[in-house]
Amino acid sequence: MSPERISVEASEHVLLIGLNRPAKRNAFDLQMYQELGQALARLQNDAKLRCGVLFAHGEHFTGGIELPQWLPFFRDGRMPPLPADALDPLAREAEHTLTKPLVIAVQGWCLTIGIELLLAADIRVAAQDTRFAQIEIKRGIFPIGGATVRLVQEIGWGDAMRILLTGDEFSAAEAYRLGLVQEVVPPGAQLERAVNAMEDWARCNPDHFYSVRPLPAGGAR
Repeated sequence: MSPERISVEASEHVLLIGLNRPAKRNAFDLQMYQELGQALARLQNDAKLRCGVLFAHGEHFTGGIELPQWLPFFRDGRMPPLPADALDPLAREAEHTLTKPLVIAVQGWCLTIGIELLLAADIRVAAQDTRFAQIEIKRGIFPIGGATVRLVQEIGWGDAMRILLTGDEFSAAEAYRLGLVQEVVPPGAQLERAVNAMEDWARCNPDHFYSVRPLPAGGAR
């Protein structure tokens, strides 16, 4: 097994979950995808934990997926399998979805699966230097992690189609204008802002508060 791709640290009632493959711009190989699912399951199952923060080590949130590992599954029209003790990081099925609040902090490149992780979270904080793009169309593949449904729900048909059909890059300021992120902060401040928000929330709110994420109708497409 390669070194762990995900760092996990509990801070009082908050679980900090970090993408930890900075030398590869935190590109998602299958190991990272599976470990993230297991980290979310830990958050779900630990009664002491009330909420989570997903962030990334290094300069970039994620450069997307490590395509050669994912293509065999895409060709069969399916997602890679997850371990039995994992939740779905993309929240595509209710029975395998985190129900505790999750805030996500992004910086640098946030491509493909990075946007789909944003769409599966509750609150999104971006550094001013974040660059977003849903570039599957430029690779001749389909955004299979829920973006084709959730982007429309979040930002409306026209803007969602512009992002999905062109694969063009857009800025943190544009993501804020569209409602894809709720706050834009100076570079380097995104994690602290996300953690402070969740720590304050966790101290003030009851254990039984749950997040109810809207699922893509008929499953992710």
